[in-house]
Amino acid sequence: MIVVEDVHKHFGGFHAVDGATLTIDKGSITGLIGPNGAGKTTLFNVIAGVLQPTSGRVTMDGEDITGLPPHALFHKGLLRTFQIAHEFGSMSCRENLMMVPGGQAGEKLWDTWFGRKRIADEERALRAKADEVLEFLTIEHLADHRAGQVSGGQKKLLELGRTMMVDAKIVFLDEVGAGVNRTLLNTIGDAILKLNKERGYTFVVIEHDMDFIGRLCDPVICMAEGKVLAQGTLAEIKANEQVIEAYLGTGSKHKKPADAAEAEAPA
Repeated sequence: MIVVEDVHKHFGGFHAVDGATLTIDKGSITGLIGPNGAGKTTLFNVIAGVLQPTSGRVTMDGEDITGLPPHALFHKGLLRTFQIAHEFGSMSCRENLMMVPGGQAGEKLWDTWFGRKRIADEERALRAKADEVLEFLTIEHLADHRAGQVSGGQKKLLELGRTMMVDAKIVFLDEVGAGVNRTLLNTIGDAILKLNKERGYTFVVIEHDMDFIGRLCDPVICMAEGKVLAQGTLAEIKANEQVIEAYLGTGSKHKKPADAAEAEAPA
């Protein structure tokens, strides 16, 4: 579904993404891991149109989408969430969901004068869909709560719910587990799996919680210093020497032979 070819993103002399190349298969839940500063979120922002790449190419279903703005990608079914939720704090959780679909009748001045029935019918349909989404995510009890007053984990669920209000094809989730307690994280994981299996959503997930990645993701891609180091199952990634080196700064090449270690040991 997504092909990233030799993408670079420079900020002055700093190469945040430095020749990243990867593919995202349709219907997959792909994990994107790596140490802090690896370039994961910057790559997300380039793919999702938040940042223009310095060079390189991104395609979606064979179409070149390099540099398209987020609103254009939204209409193509490419959506992303953020590490820090971006809710409309003073509006209810239901209203936050109802805001998502574009081209609503109430946005046009003419319709506010002469199309009030159409607006009312559309709002009833959106309200029903929003309530269905809230129930799917098991947060229907928060429908009338102000979004700014719910917990961080509930805001992450609400962001996931926004993607359900339109015909999303692929969703990029940036640290969906950050600041979320284990119970809510399990609920988020359940929703992602259900959306993937029942509705055919493709997901790409940045996350530092390896248990969460292991439960949801196959394949897993590891980045470091703006480059893709490895791609495979989580077990393969954990056993990869380059990945161990990137995370810990130590791998087998740094390990001393047992006899040398013994020779250096104090008597």
